[in-house]
Amino acid sequence: MTIDLQKQKERAVLVTIEEIGKESWKLEDRKEELEALAKSCGVVAVSEVVCRIKSFTPKFLIGKGKVEEIGEIVLENKADVVIFSYDLSPSQQNNLEEVVQTKVIDRTQLILDIFATRATSNEAKVQVELAQLMYLLPRLSRMWLHLSRQRGGVGTKGPGEQQLEVDRRRVRERIAKLKKALKEITEQRDPKRMQRKKTSMLTVSLVGYTNSGKSTLFNSLTEANIKAKDQLFSTLDPTIRKIKIGDNQTILVSDTVGFLHDLPHHLIESFKATLEETVEADALLHVIDMNDPRIEEQRSDVFSVLEELKVHDKPIFSVLNKVDLVNDEYEKMRIMRKFENPIVISALKKEGLTELMDRITGLLQQDMEDIDITIPHKHTNLAKVIHSKGNVKSEKYTEEGVHIIARVPKMVKYSIFKQLKSGEEGKS
Repeated sequence: MTIDLQKQKERAVLVTIEEIGKESWKLEDRKEELEALAKSCGVVAVSEVVCRIKSFTPKFLIGKGKVEEIGEIVLENKADVVIFSYDLSPSQQNNLEEVVQTKVIDRTQLILDIFATRATSNEAKVQVELAQLMYLLPRLSRMWLHLSRQRGGVGTKGPGEQQLEVDRRRVRERIAKLKKALKEITEQRDPKRMQRKKTSMLTVSLVGYTNSGKSTLFNSLTEANIKAKDQLFSTLDPTIRKIKIGDNQTILVSDTVGFLHDLPHHLIESFKATLEETVEADALLHVIDMNDPRIEEQRSDVFSVLEELKVHDKPIFSVLNKVDLVNDEYEKMRIMRKFENPIVISALKKEGLTELMDRITGLLQQDMEDIDITIPHKHTNLAKVIHSKGNVKSEKYTEEGVHIIARVPKMVKYSIFKQLKSGEEGKS
């Protein structure tokens, strides 16, 4: 029982709304974003309507006169659907459909449909279905409204109310199963995550607005082959790869779902299993489309999600991507001044990646300490750990064992001393 638009090319009337004096985004930007979302969903926009209102109305969200005008546009253009840039309540959807005489959906429903078309792994499909059902649950009564309009009295109680409760129960049961499935997915990840922490491997997560070039950067850094298309939400599943940096150091880089302006809260809730890679990361690379005129608004939107995930206090590197599309040097400098110590790159052309890797290496060095230790011969495996995880300055074999002076990650140093101590305690 999921929400899904028809997959053939539907004819849509796009309705962009601006609440005067209360918007962080310009009307034109909202309009362009709605167009991009509709295009990503395979919808053909046959007409566009712009509404600038002082306050929303409880019945239609917008004024009745404007709704009637939209109804005429629907009739003239033989539109299949009307898409609103704002979220609608179940009653508003129903009231609008009665007037315009066609299907009406809101921005969240449109995003959910895009997610449904992008989901390929089992995890992504579970997350999308969960988000869809959470959206659907309060709207079930609207689907049964035609049955509830029967007059009351003996012998006139229709099946609508009973069926509505049955559907609600089924949806709630399905939501519970999906949440349990996501919890199991998270638990399956925990051992791998603990192993990464045990080996003190630095983890870096790519975050950013959708279509900022995260997947292209991920491919350039890791030589992976992740789908990187010029479309919204091309990546839903978390992808993790190892890369080598500096002297004998290995880090993990993860790529995950992109963010969006006013990203619906229950979408964030549903995708928390995916976003855990961002939560658990040691540092974040905030990938920003340098060529997008909404660069400041998008930065604000990304940080809003990071705050909700409680990860905004982590080390965050501002990575200004797509510099190859900014031809004006003055404009380039103007954008750079908006960010603190930005790293300017072109992920597509692999420009600026050396500086990016140097900055990550610098972060790794901050997490390392010197170690001066003699490892008993029976624990030579620990010497191998130092070689694989750190920078060995000197090594000398003695009667007591292997004397090593090196620089290693703090957690590796702690782990080695702990293992040696437990070995001595076991001996005594």
